[in-house]
Amino acid sequence: MINYPTIDPIAISLGPLQVHWYGLMYVVGFVAAWWLGCRRAWRIGLTKDDISDLLFYCAVGVVAGGRLGYALFYGLGQWSQDILWIFRVWDGGMSFHGGLIGVLLAALWFARRKQLAFFTLTDFIAPLVPIGLGAGRIGNFINHELPGRITSAPWGMPFPGMGPEPRHPSALYEALLEGVVLFAILWWVSSKPRQRGLVSGFFLLGYGAFRFLVEFVRLPDAHIGFIALGWVTMGMLLTLPMIAFGLLLMAWSRSQPVDARTKSTA
Repeated sequence: MINYPTIDPIAISLGPLQVHWYGLMYVVGFVAAWWLGCRRAWRIGLTKDDISDLLFYCAVGVVAGGRLGYALFYGLGQWSQDILWIFRVWDGGMSFHGGLIGVLLAALWFARRKQLAFFTLTDFIAPLVPIGLGAGRIGNFINHELPGRITSAPWGMPFPGMGPEPRHPSALYEALLEGVVLFAILWWVSSKPRQRGLVSGFFLLGYGAFRFLVEFVRLPDAHIGFIALGWVTMGMLLTLPMIAFGLLLMAWSRSQPVDARTKSTA
């Protein structure tokens, strides 16, 4: 058994100003996405300024979509009791699936503005996302969120406020799988020209599969519990369409030519 590390969720406190680690993790994700995006911007005819604009729109999509998605999928009861709760993003409570919808809407708008094929842009964006996902999960861990189920594994940790029983550090599992492993896969797959839609399909399938697996050791939200069969969680339910669409998108991409805007491998 390992002791849960004691980390103050507030990273910096200057009088009334408090900077939370959870918020800083989003900054890490956005900065990493901007830097990686600038390295490959030329592949789809974008400039560094274009990447900055794209990042801004996607950031708005992530925050607005993620928070609204969490409120709709997981927190309707809490929102109904405190209408201003939805604006307190620093307290945690973001839905990946809601954030994904927000990013897709931002990408659709940006693609039309720049006259890019939608999947050309999503193939470009997909490898930039996992670092932010991994950083966000570390923020969850620092915030004592996403507790795991009780385990006898030697790396189990007593979760703050949940008794002495060791639990799976499920947030760290997700940080590893959704962040490190998924990034390595997508960066490698996208390192050379691929059929349009393939990288996006890999992202949906990879995230969906990793999230589905972790749900088996992650404790379901207390106010929702299991959705069906005594083991199906809301996370599983929301993830299954991603897996299915990812497989369909990968199959569809086989009929597509290599995207003309990514042919150079320099």
